[in-house]
Amino acid sequence: MAKGLCVINGYSSLSGPRHFYERMEEELEKKNVGLSLAKATTFLSEINSEGAIQILPRMFSFVLFLDKDAYLAAALEGQGYRLFNKAEAIRLSDDKMLTSIALAGHGIRMPKTIGAPLNYVGGHDDSFLRLVEKELSYPLVGKCSYGSLGREVQLINNYGELTTFEDENALKAHLYQDYIPSSKGVDFRLIVIGGRFVAGMRRRNENDFRSNLACGGIGEKADIPEGYVYMAEKAAKRLGLDYAGVDLLVGENGEPILSEVNSNAFLEGIEKTTGVNVAEAYAGYIVNQLGLQ
Repeated sequence: MAKGLCVINGYSSLSGPRHFYERMEEELEKKNVGLSLAKATTFLSEINSEGAIQILPRMFSFVLFLDKDAYLAAALEGQGYRLFNKAEAIRLSDDKMLTSIALAGHGIRMPKTIGAPLNYVGGHDDSFLRLVEKELSYPLVGKCSYGSLGREVQLINNYGELTTFEDENALKAHLYQDYIPSSKGVDFRLIVIGGRFVAGMRRRNENDFRSNLACGGIGEKADIPEGYVYMAEKAAKRLGLDYAGVDLLVGENGEPILSEVNSNAFLEGIEKTTGVNVAEAYAGYIVNQLGLQ
């Protein structure tokens, strides 16, 4: 029996990654493929004194990588493992600014985005913030470049709030974006596997401009417009993702506007809401990619 290893973050207490693993283990077993679980903290990402990468024994056919540690992902690939998702795809999708740069110029509409300059010392530069204020106008959205579940995303209403956000996040990579009022508290989450749309739901939050389920939003079964499917598939392919959760905002005329792309979007909410067996689709894709069936 072929066997894969599922790697999850060693510090996170979220239930989503373990549930993802359990569903994938269940569906892969039906295809005569085993799957073990390991936290990233239970083994060493080591480059030995001879300059060789030394992490895992060669006993696995692939790695289902549910962490966002691009260093570990790249090291595992350097050891010869096929990762789902690949290291470069994780790197590009986990950094929101790199996502925007990678997708720019490819016919994918996004909110106007301004990356904050690298800051080593803290504090803020009024000249930069005044340019942001002039270019985007209020309200605008501040985001840390790394993060998930809607955390570290803030609606900024005036210059005082802008300087506060900049000061609090000065030493972190972050960015500013246009606020899309037509999408307040609502967006679409689409799952794309191997560049093809598999399942999608509408997310709605009556009490927050963020629609994330972790912020109190709810998932709703919905017919996904063709244009949304096209954009999600295009973004996932461009980023090189085997598996992607693509979040699309709703424009003023109902058009899709890309918000974020997630390399390890959780399964539980989308499967419960849509009734689609996403894990089965992903397991089938992995098996076919590896020629195990």
